[in-house]
Amino acid sequence: MSQWSQVQQLEIKFLEQVDQFYDDNFPMEIRHLLAQWIESQDWEAASNNEAMATILLQNLLIQVDEQLDRVSQEKNLLLIHNLKRIRKLLQGKYHGNPMHIAVIISNCLREERRILAAASMPVQGPLEKSLQNSVVSERQRNVEHKVSAIKNSAQMTDQDVKYLEDLQEEFDFRYKTIQSLEQSDKNSVLIKQEMLALQAMLNTLDYKRKEVLSKIGRVIHEIDMLMSNMLTEELLDWKRRQQIACIGGPLHGGLDQLQNCFTLLAESLFQVRRQLEKLDELLTRLTYDGDPIPVQRPQLLEKVNFLLYNLFRNSFVVERQPCMPTHPQRPMVLKTLIQFTVKLRLLIKLPELNYQIRVKATIDKNVSTVSNRRFVLCGTHVKAMNMDESANGSLSVEFRHLQPKEMKSSAGSKGNEGPHMVTEELHSISFETQVCLYGLTINLETSSLPVVMISNVSQLPNAWASIIWYNLSTNDPQNLSFFNNPPAATLSQLLEVLSWQFSSYVGRGLNSEQLNMLAEKLMGQQVSYNDYQLSWAKFCKEHLPGKSFTFWVWLEAILDLIKKHILPLWIDGYVMGFVSKEKERILLKDKTPGTFLLRFSESNLGGITFTWVDQLENGDVTFHSVEPYNKGRLSALPFADILRDYKVIMADNVPENPLKYLYPDIPKDKAFGKHYSCQPNEVSKPSDGGGKGYVPSVFIPVSKILNDSTDPHSPSDLLPMSPSVYAVLREHLSPTVIETALSSPYSTD
Repeated sequence: MSQWSQVQQLEIKFLEQVDQFYDDNFPMEIRHLLAQWIESQDWEAASNNEAMATILLQNLLIQVDEQLDRVSQEKNLLLIHNLKRIRKLLQGKYHGNPMHIAVIISNCLREERRILAAASMPVQGPLEKSLQNSVVSERQRNVEHKVSAIKNSAQMTDQDVKYLEDLQEEFDFRYKTIQSLEQSDKNSVLIKQEMLALQAMLNTLDYKRKEVLSKIGRVIHEIDMLMSNMLTEELLDWKRRQQIACIGGPLHGGLDQLQNCFTLLAESLFQVRRQLEKLDELLTRLTYDGDPIPVQRPQLLEKVNFLLYNLFRNSFVVERQPCMPTHPQRPMVLKTLIQFTVKLRLLIKLPELNYQIRVKATIDKNVSTVSNRRFVLCGTHVKAMNMDESANGSLSVEFRHLQPKEMKSSAGSKGNEGPHMVTEELHSISFETQVCLYGLTINLETSSLPVVMISNVSQLPNAWASIIWYNLSTNDPQNLSFFNNPPAATLSQLLEVLSWQFSSYVGRGLNSEQLNMLAEKLMGQQVSYNDYQLSWAKFCKEHLPGKSFTFWVWLEAILDLIKKHILPLWIDGYVMGFVSKEKERILLKDKTPGTFLLRFSESNLGGITFTWVDQLENGDVTFHSVEPYNKGRLSALPFADILRDYKVIMADNVPENPLKYLYPDIPKDKAFGKHYSCQPNEVSKPSDGGGKGYVPSVFIPVSKILNDSTDPHSPSDLLPMSPSVYAVLREHLSPTVIETALSSPYSTD
């Protein structure tokens, strides 16, 4: 079943999450129509290879054209229209930057896998539950409702100001008419009656001026209360969700809704500002004793300008945190002299601002003595915000060609390059701009989440551990001295984040049994870890008991192993992976002989092994585990093929494959058949004359096990040998000679 087919079978709450990340950047219609083709392409590799991305974009457009031909024959007018629009959009948007669509599609596929993994988990973790709190959703609905009400109130006040203006014009006309009369005419009864009517009109004007000012004051107060309370909380929640999403958590949404709220509030404030300007204009034409305009208007205008300043200041956000395109799943880790991207957005979307706001990027602008290292940004670090690059027309700017460069210290040497100091130093990338609109000048500044600078890719795992720990442990967006005294983290939340690393990086998260094993690995014993606090040193700096590496280095090596060598097997759920040797034997002891499971090595970095259960003639159960396979050996032979072709030679020299059933009872070929690279070649003998060329061969892993050993040592895989060669050896060599050869020093890895 395709991944897209699985997605469509999800519950509605998960489908809503999927809906969030499909837009005009990558329309869902294309995902649906080209599901199998899209899933068969390597978009992640293309996101780092422009030539490959160009070819994939061309092929994508060809696929769209083929769908257009098909639906044209079916005369599906609506689909024809949508596909033509989408093709034009894809062609125009990505023609000059094909790697961008590769990144987008890769991210969408990864998010689908994460959601599928989350849907298969029995319960949500504490972090995800907190992000999906129903109270937050209710507050968002209240914010949108109040913003709409404020907008309506401002528009209705416009009508009151217009009525006031019309009333004053009528008063001016009638008053000037009387003033133009001769003195003798002014003493007539009719004129005296007109003067009384004018006095009544003036009283009405005074009442309406006070009423308009009162309504404007209420609108300003409503905006102030909304900004100070619910809107600020909404923005902080969005920033927290962004933090969590950056370390593999659920995809964060809601920025478009915030933009709508910020924009409507800005429009309302500017509308109120124009109303106050109109009142000032009316004041210059008519004033009187007790006139409320000169008393109240300056205070109201000052409050409006203050609210506009705060609204603009809060609306300048980092929409997408700094990230190297070569490592899309490791944001906020930047390598010196390697380009990274970062995207800014102004949540106040006004056409007057298009291409009028220039943003400048700097690094470590306000850093004092937190770090001994200093950096500058190379590349285009000043760009204008515009509405053309975003699919939804938001006012944004994306820096795509920035590079951090380390400055020489005053002593002429580089800063501290120690392995821990480098990956625990936090730096800040700042962005500043100025908005000039309707006579207002507002300086804006925002910063990215703290980033870690590395000078070598080998530092990336520890740098990523620092990013995880920071964003898990604090809501503070700019605590650059965090690692001077890093706080402990709740183990239950950390385990949830570790599961996210697997779901976001290799497409399948961890279940409760796997997480329990990791908890035991960290704790050294089985405990209830709901409220347990784990230190930063325990996670990333202290070696595991009896090992030469830390917990995080061990886990990161497993992630790398899965990603590069056993990804399809992991996604299918056939790798139990995290299970101790003791638990392994408990699981296998009552199973049919030949039942095996796959687990990650606890003593070798990035190693995977398999253990199977067997039964001796006396009925006793025995277990066999092979020496772990690492990335070097798996580069030569796919792991699925190893499981298919694996042979052991017992004491009677009969080679056989002991692996029959994947735990608990899945026939081996049913589990791994679709992952075999090819069918094994038939065993054939070479011709006597040798004139027909070489003997067909395949590599096979072979181990030797002695039947009389109740607890044999873990056997090593021998040098690769083809079935045909082994058959020939059996015909020309005695069993003793073969056994001697298999026992040679070269049989160990």
